[in-house]
Amino acid sequence: MSQTEGVEEMRSWSQETCRRELHTALPKLRSMFQGSDSWEEMIRLFKIVTEVLLPHISLEEVEHGVFSQLLPKNMAHWLEALTACVRDVCSAENPVALENVHSLPTSVLQILVTTFTHCKESDSLYSGRLHLVLDLLQAIFKEAVCLQKQLMELLDKATLGSSASDVACMVSLLHTFLDICTIVSKMDHALHANTWKFIIKQSIKHQALVESQVRHRDIVSSLCDDILVSFQSCLQIAEHVKVTGIQENTDQRLFQKNLKLCRFFVNSLLHYIKEFMPFLSESCAHLHYLYLQIYSMFPPSLYAVPISDIHQDEIANVFLVAIDLLIVQLLSFRPFMDSVLNESQELPREQQFPKCLLLINILDKLPTLPEDVQILWCSSNKPPEEKQRMPIFKAVFQSFALCSPEISFPVNMKETFANAQSTVNISFYQYTCIHLCAFIVLLPPVCFSELECSLLNAVISYRMMESLLAIDVWCFLARYGTTDLCAHHITVIANLVKYCPGKSSQLSHLIVLLRRLLFLLDTDYQASFVKMFPPEQEENLSFWQHISLSSLPSAWGSEVKKSLYKTAFLQCKKCLDSMQTLEELQKLNVSLSALLMACRSSGRLLDSEQHSDVAVIIVQLVPLFFQNQVSGHPLLQETFCLFLDLFSYIARKTEPAKLIQVVSLIPSLCQEDSPAQIKLSVLDFLSSLANILIPQEAQIMVLPKIAGLFSMFLSDPVWLVNQHALETFTRFAEETSYEEIVTQSMNSEDIKNRVISILNKAVAFVEPINRRQERLEEEKSILEKKISHCVQKREEFLSLEPCRKRSRKDSLSRDEEYEMHIHSAEKSLIAVQALIKESHIPAWLQKKLDSIHNLLTKLQHSCQQHP
Repeated sequence: MSQTEGVEEMRSWSQETCRRELHTALPKLRSMFQGSDSWEEMIRLFKIVTEVLLPHISLEEVEHGVFSQLLPKNMAHWLEALTACVRDVCSAENPVALENVHSLPTSVLQILVTTFTHCKESDSLYSGRLHLVLDLLQAIFKEAVCLQKQLMELLDKATLGSSASDVACMVSLLHTFLDICTIVSKMDHALHANTWKFIIKQSIKHQALVESQVRHRDIVSSLCDDILVSFQSCLQIAEHVKVTGIQENTDQRLFQKNLKLCRFFVNSLLHYIKEFMPFLSESCAHLHYLYLQIYSMFPPSLYAVPISDIHQDEIANVFLVAIDLLIVQLLSFRPFMDSVLNESQELPREQQFPKCLLLINILDKLPTLPEDVQILWCSSNKPPEEKQRMPIFKAVFQSFALCSPEISFPVNMKETFANAQSTVNISFYQYTCIHLCAFIVLLPPVCFSELECSLLNAVISYRMMESLLAIDVWCFLARYGTTDLCAHHITVIANLVKYCPGKSSQLSHLIVLLRRLLFLLDTDYQASFVKMFPPEQEENLSFWQHISLSSLPSAWGSEVKKSLYKTAFLQCKKCLDSMQTLEELQKLNVSLSALLMACRSSGRLLDSEQHSDVAVIIVQLVPLFFQNQVSGHPLLQETFCLFLDLFSYIARKTEPAKLIQVVSLIPSLCQEDSPAQIKLSVLDFLSSLANILIPQEAQIMVLPKIAGLFSMFLSDPVWLVNQHALETFTRFAEETSYEEIVTQSMNSEDIKNRVISILNKAVAFVEPINRRQERLEEEKSILEKKISHCVQKREEFLSLEPCRKRSRKDSLSRDEEYEMHIHSAEKSLIAVQALIKESHIPAWLQKKLDSIHNLLTKLQHSCQQHP
């Protein structure tokens, strides 16, 4: 019986016969199917299997017995037939109009998507039986690739009409090819690249017709994803070579292949952006993050994998150069500016350093662009625009400040200077500062006001590194600019310092900037500056208390020192003689600070008149310091710190009783829970005692107290205080002649070991790199929370509307008033007692003392009546 007759006999079988003959019929049909070369015969056999035998095969057996044996070869022939069909249409001599073959490319692409998806998922679809159909799957994939190649050739040859149906068909085809790119991205590099070539080529070829309908965002997003995948593959190979130390030819070829693929995708993206820029506003975020993601994975990022310098150079020269061209292409595109300079943008930690690199990269390129583009980058947009965009200066400063781990690590950057023959390594701080200054040199004049605003805002920032960078850049601007500009800036900052109340980190930043700028001011302007803020006027003490007189020429400095000293001393006396309110206490602190600045300009050696003046001030200050008052009063704590600093100028020549009084006063005001400000001031005071000769009669009281203070500080839990104590104590130990202080201070083995390590300059602990990075990240997180809290508080304060009428808040509380008046009375009585010992007693004094005694009796009675 022939095969045909056998097949027809099977069609006539009953259900009972089918179940009985299944175990012999199915292998025969599979054999006939696999041995057939006729497309029609295979279709007929497959239909018999599905119609006659399939209902009687269990689901557990259907995959192994039917699908895996018949479907792959069936699909391969089907793809082969479609390829022949497309080839036949493509062979026409005249161009093919797409409207005449709408159904063909659409149907073919549906088959291709299904086929490639089937091949991609074959590992999970066939599970443990993949080896049985591997050859057939490879054949299917190969035929599908041939079919796609033939289809792309057909579409490349086809003409596109302007009808809506033609345009919609081409747009749909492009989107389907985009889906194929996603499917085959990790299956076949050549197919993947060729598919992208086709998409880009056809999009540009029919640009006028399809540009408003193509999903540009999806195309750009997919290209960005493919760039990242290829780049990650390069890094994985380079990391493997670096870690193992073995580089095989296979690894290098694979690395080169992936690197070229990276370059190809970037070039494709460049080509596409060039043609469709007006339609890519929604894609700018993808392009922005592409740069950030790439540089977050590449050295010198702290999150980069370890790779060799050779591979770094290859990637930089082949791939990163193309990424750089991408940025150049986008610089004139307004939506890209908005994306990069978005004020409300929050980035993951690993992208903050790349963001700063991107901004610096843009700064380097801006001078080559038209001035109107530079102005856009350097200015902030104003409402009612939806997204707030900050000027690039502000963006650089803020972004740099968020890179504290990279600044602290430190991260080194490669830089080539004009006069250098080779590349040198510099710190990230230097790198940022150099490029900012280089841009300022070429800045359009119209952008200068934005630069000044950004510099000032950065100087008064809560983030110290942002402020320091702005100060360095501002000093460069002062040196590079005109003397008039420098003088103008100094005048503005000086007025800010003068009228800035209280103590704050922002004020200290302004003071540092002012001190540095004063050294850059020429002699004529310095004279004008002194006349603008005459030190003999009391209102200017708040300014001169911060100014180092060494920045002035010797002639001017001497006159200013004399005037400042005299004014500050008289103001101190005035405040001490009438101490009633907080406002007067604040004035006293300003005067003391100005007096100290004048003393510092004379060095540590005061003349006899100055020594006497300071001694008078010291005598009047001592009664102010009572533990229960100082501990809860910041202004008095500041007064106490100034008092210690001032006393250090006369400690060498003071009488023993006064030295004992001051040293005995310190332990009662400096406890373990005292503010760090007081502890650090006490340490500085102790340091000043290292070289003085303590009188014999004072040693029994002074030396143990110095040792006790050092012992407390050397065990302090606050790192800053503890470290300062170690440094101060080691200097003290090297200079003092009183060895018993050193011995008594080191009252534990731990303190001894740490002091010995400091003296020997020994490194006690080398922190592992990965732990150091973790610690810096933790510290940054804590600091950012603190800064965020400060900024929030400031914004809340600024948003409050002032009351119509407010009472003055400069008066003391009732308890403070009682203490202030009692201390003032006690101070006056002590002064009277001293006068009685030194001079004639007036006749009226006894009567006055009796009156005071009666008053005190009444006060005591009142206290008993109203406890």
